[in-house]
Amino acid sequence: MRISLALLLLAAAALAPSRAVAFDLEENLKALHVQYEAAPELAVAQRDGMSLSEATAMVRRSLQSGDRIVGAETKVQGGREVHHIKILRKDGRVQIRRVNGRRR
Repeated sequence: MRISLALLLLAAAALAPSRAVAFDLEENLKALHVQYEAAPELAVAQRDGMSLSEATAMVRRSLQSGDRIVGAETKVQGGREVHHIKILRKDGRVQIRRVNGRRR
């Protein structure tokens, strides 16, 4: 019993990451949203508003050095999607930018 417990603990220690892996929201957004890299001309021609990934890309281009996007979600307000992009500023403040999306 002790040997199996020791082997189990060794296996768990070997499989556990040796250092903390940083959470990268931008990479997760790329994986979740297929249209992330879509050409803006095509996106605008196909519908009347921005997708969440397009809004995130637009906000990312306007960020200052040291700022990070830490969250992004879409809410429906007044029959229209509104993308809420949460930004962590270099000085530690959190800012939320709202970008209009598609009509519903």
